[in-house]
Amino acid sequence: MSKVGLTPAYRRVESATERRVARRGGLAFELPTGHDPSAPVPSSRGVDAPFAGYTPNVESGVLWQGTTTQVAGFYPFAAASGAQVVGVPIGRHLHTAEPIGLDPAQWLKDGLVTNTGIWVQLQPGAGKSAIMKRLGLGLVGFGFMMCVPGDLKDEYTPLVNAMGGQVFRIGRGLHCVNPLDVGPMRDAIAAAVGGEKERLLSVARARRVALLEALLLIAGRSALSATELLVLELAIDLANDATAGDPTIPDVVDVLTAAPAVLCDVVVADDPRDFLRQTREMRNALGRLVGRGLLGGMFDRKSSFAIPGNTPALSLSLSALEKEPDDVMAAAMLCAWAWTAAVVEGQHTAGRRRNIYLPQDELWRGLRVAPGLVEAGDRVTRLGRYDGIVSAQSTHSLLDAEALPTPEDRAKAKGLAARSGIKIIGALDHEEVGRLDKIVPFTDRERALVTSWSAPPGWTRGLVHPGRGKYLIKSGPRMGLPVVLELTARERVLYDTDNAFAGVESSILR
Repeated sequence: MSKVGLTPAYRRVESATERRVARRGGLAFELPTGHDPSAPVPSSRGVDAPFAGYTPNVESGVLWQGTTTQVAGFYPFAAASGAQVVGVPIGRHLHTAEPIGLDPAQWLKDGLVTNTGIWVQLQPGAGKSAIMKRLGLGLVGFGFMMCVPGDLKDEYTPLVNAMGGQVFRIGRGLHCVNPLDVGPMRDAIAAAVGGEKERLLSVARARRVALLEALLLIAGRSALSATELLVLELAIDLANDATAGDPTIPDVVDVLTAAPAVLCDVVVADDPRDFLRQTREMRNALGRLVGRGLLGGMFDRKSSFAIPGNTPALSLSLSALEKEPDDVMAAAMLCAWAWTAAVVEGQHTAGRRRNIYLPQDELWRGLRVAPGLVEAGDRVTRLGRYDGIVSAQSTHSLLDAEALPTPEDRAKAKGLAARSGIKIIGALDHEEVGRLDKIVPFTDRERALVTSWSAPPGWTRGLVHPGRGKYLIKSGPRMGLPVVLELTARERVLYDTDNAFAGVESSILR
């Protein structure tokens, strides 16, 4: 090693590795290989050139000394939040600015949660749909298929179309869905043998029975007796045997009206006329669903479309029924849920095992129509499902569950929130946070944070809602992750739910 020269800014040292060392103020630092020895070392203010990061004034540092607990308050990045970056990018930690990722499947594998259910709750306009759509977009990018089982306001239509998915509008004069259609399961059932074939047939049969039982509740029937349930099951079997493809609800009604001997034996009827008299209420309730009844032209015929096996996303749009009575909407939602569940099952049984993302908005609108509908609807959607489903259910308030007709329904509905492994909580008032605290505990600081997002600080026009895009991700008793979500310009267009005001003068909205 030999000295070859000195300048006021540096001294150059040659060695086998061609290291360059610059000294300034008693400190030494390495210069990159190939650095021009004649170039001066920049000052502590940086390089005085455009876009070079020059700082005209550098304040001197202040030395602080204290315990770990005390000093941490001066520098919030002293300890990381512990959150994982992998998964769908949700945003940045509100306090540490760390990137936060949400991956329910990976959290389940890592033992952080016990299930992949997601409960989303916050005030209207604070970003409930935005977070659910960001999850859908990200999960589809990871290979999931997004299924929207009944989009009441066409909120997901732009996103599904942008991803190259399929949107089917259900309504009178529009597309029709046969809720008794096994769909993609049909080929799998035909190819299966032995116990697997029996299992698939049992799943299809059980879902059909559960759906018709739920529709009968909507149509005015009380809970079915054991005899009536057996009659319904046998009628579905006979209708299935009599049709070349899948039976429809009118096919089941026709079987009941024909009063075959096997059904007469079940109710111990002396003759077909006696059978018709004993099953009159059930037949009339089913009859209300077809023809010119509640579901006429929408769910009482063969499906008018088929699902491509490789579609990244699909949605059943029920926006054409938005102005219909609650019983019509409830029946349509149940049929859409049943059909979507059959599609999901069909994807698995056909060998195209894909994980599914299942977002459900406005969950309570259909469930408050009739007693027992929560339990029946739960069976319609869950019978025979494989694992691999990430479901996201949203609401604005737990009081929505209080509108359900019976204590049993209310308890079942609240259990949906309690069983969800992940809670995404946004802007809420003190009372709502208190109700949620009975399901997932909040610390005092978390409670103060969530309630601070609930309203603008003043009445000055143009203020942005303080809770828009801010969420607290909770799972169990552990500390939550406060996250702020920033949408891209493209997402702001795709996720816009205020397009109903697009024609209003901007001076009114500003």
